[in-house]
Amino acid sequence: MQTYDLEADGLRGLNSSLQAQNAETNQTRWEIVNPKGSHAIAVGLDAPIEVTVKGSTGYYCAGMNQQATIKVEGSVGPGVAENMMSGQVVVDGDASQYAGATGHGGLLVIKGNASSRCGISMKGIDIVVHGNIGHMSAFMAQDGNLVVCGDAGDALGDSLYEARLFVRGSVKSLGADCIEKDMRPEHLDILRDLLARAGSDAKPEEFKRYGSARQLYNFDVDNAAAY
Repeated sequence: MQTYDLEADGLRGLNSSLQAQNAETNQTRWEIVNPKGSHAIAVGLDAPIEVTVKGSTGYYCAGMNQQATIKVEGSVGPGVAENMMSGQVVVDGDASQYAGATGHGGLLVIKGNASSRCGISMKGIDIVVHGNIGHMSAFMAQDGNLVVCGDAGDALGDSLYEARLFVRGSVKSLGADCIEKDMRPEHLDILRDLLARAGSDAKPEEFKRYGSARQLYNFDVDNAAAY
């Protein structure tokens, strides 16, 4: 295992070393100590490596991730796993706002709570939050799955497209063009798989599904008040 002391050796050197790894590397396991809330830790990775951050981080941890598995043993600031393409990011604590924003693929697991705008403009990423999420989550979400084992705040799924939203607890309010939908067998299968991969013991049958009413795809003057 490669151990990197962020306080002693600096962020630029860390990210350069991680970004230099590729599919043929034998340096497959990394441990980052003394993160002390630093921003942009382990961003832009593109190799099948495992990175463990021993503590909490600041903005944009694990952004633009491809292939790598990144675990944060703490909480994260805004924008964790922003624009992730593949791989897996696991946060043991809580996540600040816009977790998983614009993510195209991969799996983001938040074992605590997520703040506002979780999954904003998600484009194929899967997000599982063991706790609650804040307001305006999944705003303009285009594709992927957002699974919430707790409660959701105001305006869930406002102006969303084809993302699937699953909430186990209460929803304070739904956003424009977001409605509750039937839970079909294929959705239970999706949930069962994601919950297992995220290490949750919640049962798929305990969730409700929400999605787009498809009334705002094209502008219609009769719907002007909803925009």
